[in-house]
Amino acid sequence: MSEPIRILNIVARLNVGGPAIHVTLITQHLNPPFTDQFESRLVAGKVGEGEGDMAYYVLERGVTPIILPELGRELHPVRDLATIWKLYRLIRQYKPHIVHTHTAKAGFVGRIAAKLAGVPVIIHTFHGHVFHGYFSPAKTRLFILLERFTARFTTTIITLTASQADELANVYHIAPRSKFTVMSGGLELDRYAAAPRKTGAFRREWSIPDDAPLIAIVGRLVPVKNHALFLGAAALVHAALPEAQFAVVGDGELRGEIESQVDQLGLRGVIIFTGWQKDVLPVYSDSDALVISSLNEGTPFSVIEALAAGCPVIATSVGGLPDLLENGALGALVPSQDAPALANAMIHVIQQPPDTAALREDVVKRFGVERLASELEGIYRKKLDTEKGYHS
Repeated sequence: MSEPIRILNIVARLNVGGPAIHVTLITQHLNPPFTDQFESRLVAGKVGEGEGDMAYYVLERGVTPIILPELGRELHPVRDLATIWKLYRLIRQYKPHIVHTHTAKAGFVGRIAAKLAGVPVIIHTFHGHVFHGYFSPAKTRLFILLERFTARFTTTIITLTASQADELANVYHIAPRSKFTVMSGGLELDRYAAAPRKTGAFRREWSIPDDAPLIAIVGRLVPVKNHALFLGAAALVHAALPEAQFAVVGDGELRGEIESQVDQLGLRGVIIFTGWQKDVLPVYSDSDALVISSLNEGTPFSVIEALAAGCPVIATSVGGLPDLLENGALGALVPSQDAPALANAMIHVIQQPPDTAALREDVVKRFGVERLASELEGIYRKKLDTEKGYHS
């Protein structure tokens, strides 16, 4: 029997969010007992202060990450050189056939280390991008230049939607469109699809009346998530439907600022802050809608989870969201920074809730982890087969 294909996944950190879930699941499913054809390891940096840590999620799935604290979120010239050297030594020791990087920082240092170590196939996944809504213009230009540089020696660049591939190729000129591979994310969705609607568990925990309309937003409390838009729309909904309540699920650097805005809007009595929730299924189950108010998004896994759980979704029409929601077929899309439009969409879903029963099964088929692992296996084999000198 030939040796298994060795894969090294590298991600900046295992903080709460889609990338951490994604790399955990592909590392788990491209390892025994799921397959004897692949062997996968995961390298990650240290989670920052104030960020939710998903180490529990990784360990529960039998994945033991190799932690390199220097991998962290921010670029740092001296520290990054040390990180590249440490990754280079790790790669030379493990001798992976494929290095697969995830997120901007890990993509930069990981791909350089892989190139220096002579890895046959180097793959990078954009789970979103940091070219809008994150940093200053100067830092954004630097990130674009770094992405263009590392793209030159990347075998293929994976995006989660076609529109994101088009944007990266044609707007930001990261690489020719032919270098991109489009592949949807994958999640463990069976539990979400099987869960009953409106169990009341989340409402009881937070003393929310069973008959009160409930709108939730799930995510980090950071600028790009644009909670200010959510709160502005909530104020308009509250004026029209005083019984409506709102749940802000998550935590982050802007919590104090967001709570101050709640007080300024006079919404303290109808908005709850839950902090990080280890299990968000009860949130989706008891909510009348999930809102994504972001300035920029890739493919937020909260949207997929909510749809699988039968919770309607309302999102700003940014990034990969129009593709993910099939231009409004799977959920409502509203213009970015338009509080009245977002409020109207909230009121509409409360007063005329859509039938989501048929959608749930379809979402599992399209975004399940089994499909993701199968597609990745195909990509890995195809790219290795094109490399001269590699024989499986």
